[in-house]
Amino acid sequence: MHDDMIRRIEPLIPALRRYARALCGDRAQADDLVQDCLERAISRWHQRRDDGNTRTWMFTILHNIAVNYWRQNRYRGPHIALDDTVETAFAHDGTQENSLHYQDVMGAIATLPDDQRSILLLVSIEDLSYAETAKVLDIPLGTVMSRLSRGRERLRQILDGDRRNNGDRQSTPNLRRVK
Repeated sequence: MHDDMIRRIEPLIPALRRYARALCGDRAQADDLVQDCLERAISRWHQRRDDGNTRTWMFTILHNIAVNYWRQNRYRGPHIALDDTVETAFAHDGTQENSLHYQDVMGAIATLPDDQRSILLLVSIEDLSYAETAKVLDIPLGTVMSRLSRGRERLRQILDGDRRNNGDRQSTPNLRRVK
């Protein structure tokens, strides 16, 4: 049983980390979420259905832990230890176009409502089917499709608005008439 558990869970860890990182935006927080997910899965391995999909089960656990974390942070606010921060943690390399695009996309995704963001990440990043996503989030299939559609449309609007605003700033100089 122990070997079976390791064989099923270990290949899922990179995908769980990607999903957690995309949800949180912070590597340390994502690692904590994945660790909590793995601890919960291992301690409750006996509760798993033998005929169930381990991948879906693991993503469900991770998602539920993340939702609980968001709820807690809504009341507590973010915790930042001053001793753990360094000046370079706030610096961003502005010369890398891919890095900027990535930041724009992740920033736009972060502004989406939680329900749309979760579905967008599970379907687009983690390549779960609509049915698997519905099972992970415990919502109807039609809800997955409508939230995904609204999330993609909102993401497109945000990104198009950013491009339009950046283009306007570059093409229209700030001139003023002095008499």
